Amino acid sequence: MDQLIPVINKLQDVFNTLGTDPLDLPQIVVVGSQSSGKSSVLENIVGRDFLPRGSGIVTRRPLILQLTHLPITDEVDVSTQEWGEFLHRPNDMFYDFAEIREEIIKDTDRLTGKNKGVSAQPINLKIYSPHVVNLTLVDLPGITKVPVGDQPTDIEMQIRRMIMAYIKRPNAIILAVTPANTDLANSDALQLAREVDPDGKRTIGVITKLDLMDKGTDAMDVLTGRVVPLALGFVGVINRSQEDIISKKSIRDALKSEVQYFKNHPIYKTIANRSGTAYLSKTLNKLLMFHIRDCLPELKIKVTKMLTEVQGELSSYGDPLYDTKNSQGALLLQIITIFSTNFRDAIDGKLTELSTNELCGGARINYIFNNIYAQCLNGIDPMDGVSLNDIRTAMKNATGPRAALFIPEASFEMLVKKQVARLDDPSSQCVELVYDELQRIVSQLEAKELARFINLKAKVIEVVNNLLQKHRTPTKTMIENLIKIELAYINTSHPDFVGGDGLFEALMEKKQQQEATFFNMQQQQQQQQQQSATGGAQSGGAQPNQVWVPNVQQQQQPASGGKFLTSNVNLPPATGVKPPPSVQQPNTLPGAKPAPGMPPTNPQRPNEQLNQQQNQQNPQGGFLSSFFRGPDNQQQSSNNQQYQQVPQHQQSPQQMQQNNNMYSSSSSSSSYNRSNMYQDGYRNDRLGQVPNTIKASDELNSREKFETELIRELLMSYFNIVKKNVKDSVPKSIMHFLVNTSKEQVQNELVGALYREELFDELLEESPQISSKRKSCKAMIDVLRKANEIINEIRDFSSK
Repeated sequence: MDQLIPVINKLQDVFNTLGTDPLDLPQIVVVGSQSSGKSSVLENIVGRDFLPRGSGIVTRRPLILQLTHLPITDEVDVSTQEWGEFLHRPNDMFYDFAEIREEIIKDTDRLTGKNKGVSAQPINLKIYSPHVVNLTLVDLPGITKVPVGDQPTDIEMQIRRMIMAYIKRPNAIILAVTPANTDLANSDALQLAREVDPDGKRTIGVITKLDLMDKGTDAMDVLTGRVVPLALGFVGVINRSQEDIISKKSIRDALKSEVQYFKNHPIYKTIANRSGTAYLSKTLNKLLMFHIRDCLPELKIKVTKMLTEVQGELSSYGDPLYDTKNSQGALLLQIITIFSTNFRDAIDGKLTELSTNELCGGARINYIFNNIYAQCLNGIDPMDGVSLNDIRTAMKNATGPRAALFIPEASFEMLVKKQVARLDDPSSQCVELVYDELQRIVSQLEAKELARFINLKAKVIEVVNNLLQKHRTPTKTMIENLIKIELAYINTSHPDFVGGDGLFEALMEKKQQQEATFFNMQQQQQQQQQQSATGGAQSGGAQPNQVWVPNVQQQQQPASGGKFLTSNVNLPPATGVKPPPSVQQPNTLPGAKPAPGMPPTNPQRPNEQLNQQQNQQNPQGGFLSSFFRGPDNQQQSSNNQQYQQVPQHQQSPQQMQQNNNMYSSSSSSSSYNRSNMYQDGYRNDRLGQVPNTIKASDELNSREKFETELIRELLMSYFNIVKKNVKDSVPKSIMHFLVNTSKEQVQNELVGALYREELFDELLEESPQISSKRKSCKAMIDVLRKANEIINEIRDFSSK
């Protein structure tokens, strides 16, 4: 067990050469406020005067104090068996402890000056003596509240940060020094210790100046842990007074007086066996040894892990370069090959280290295609910016001065091209997004071989960016041509275009339903008028329980080739059902008189009567008239037919008088207009001015509604076809012309631009940072190897 502390001291020496302690070695950190007697405690443990004294801040740098016990030999002078060594002066041995004090002051002033400033860089001091136990202590500057002299205004915060940097380490044992003549609740040392060790598991308290307490008072409750409980407890000590120091009373004599004080004190004599400096030294020695034993397995693991990490870092910096051209050329080709492979693997998703936190490389390009570009196209409304009134205006403009019999194709093509052209901008933006993503991949490829050479890295990025720029132009040209191809030829024969039979079938079916509904209403009105004119059943008409079945136009399924077939089928009347009188064929010979109640027939014009009967039964007429005629025109036609179908001799006197009144009213109105044409100088034969801007009326008649709806359906259908083609073709074009081409040509481009002997020295020039890091890594490897050897010297101390 006694070998553990020297081993830790060796490890501290090893890591102090680097100026850092990466292993968090076990150590005891001494914390206290100014004038708490902290320095006196350390001198009592060593048994010699060696620390600076004075007013204000005396300890202004951390002092790492390593105590090594030496066996006493009678043949050698005792004075020569005690000496000190500083790490910054490894070849000097100080036998005079007054010189040690002067060296501490001198080295402190060297870094902090003489203005009472502080520094976090430690001073390492080793003391070899037969009067000490193996122990390692870190003496920190005393906590101060008010700056003095030339000290900075934030001196308190600087000292607090320095203290916290040491005591927050899990392997540090905190030695909190508090004077007995102050309130323990106001102890700065205990407050700081509680911040990092709230349970008090690694804090040991030291109560100084017990002999300076007011008479009648004592610190027994504090020393026994009844005021502030600590797992490691409290130890009371008696330091030399200022009078003892002036009279140059030796520390050994002071330690003897300390022992007598606790033995003879009426209150403290019960705890005299666990009080005093000697007990404190032994306690700290045991605490440190057991603490080192507990931390040793973890230290072994840390050293092995750090050695592996530093060796890997050193390999990333590579070996120092030789000046031969062959070695430089081989290294350059190797770096270019590695970079090109990493670039391809980043796009293809084959990197050895794939991120699990975010998308990278080719996955981001796929995100652009499917989540940005595709969603943008899906969100484009085919009718955005095109209203039904715009469609009607385009159709009217396409007809010119003529009235169109059919819907002009020019209006459809013009509207389609206008909407298809909207796909150009998002497609070009998709190229830019992919181009930016490729540049992002290049900038993020931190190849360890490439990181060594700043000039080479800048050149590689420049060459690859130029390659991407070179391929971006033909890619954008290809995307523009894709849109131009769609604009060049409007393929209305596309199998997915509903402008063929499918649309017309749907429209015709809708129109036939409207006409069938209107036809039934027409027949009902005819029956009501005929029954009113003939007196119903008295005229020999149909009985109330008889139903007349008219001719119905039946829709056939489209034949092969997509043609729409229709036929007029005359259904025979049901048994016992008579047709209405107006359409019933007379059962008389030519020249015979009509039966009572029956309308007279004209035997000389049987065909004309038959045609009139068929027109009444088939109000749809021809295909074109039914296709472009709206319900309003059909209503007017049916009304005219109804008016003509009732002969004058069958009209009632009221109907005849009503018709005469309508004719008289029309004639009188016309006469009034002609007679008043020139009244009061008014002339209506003058034409008005043509407006500068002529717009179509907001109201659409039935034919215009039908035609605009037809164009709208055609436009939406064709635009969706083009959008589908573009959404599929644009990513393929970008992958071929930009991504895959750049990926395949990157290595050849780099070799052609960079592999030149006159550029070797410039490109393969290492940065000063890389050279410095390589040296640091080599030094760290040497230190860790030594530390590993030191730890391996230790055997299983738990059994001893």
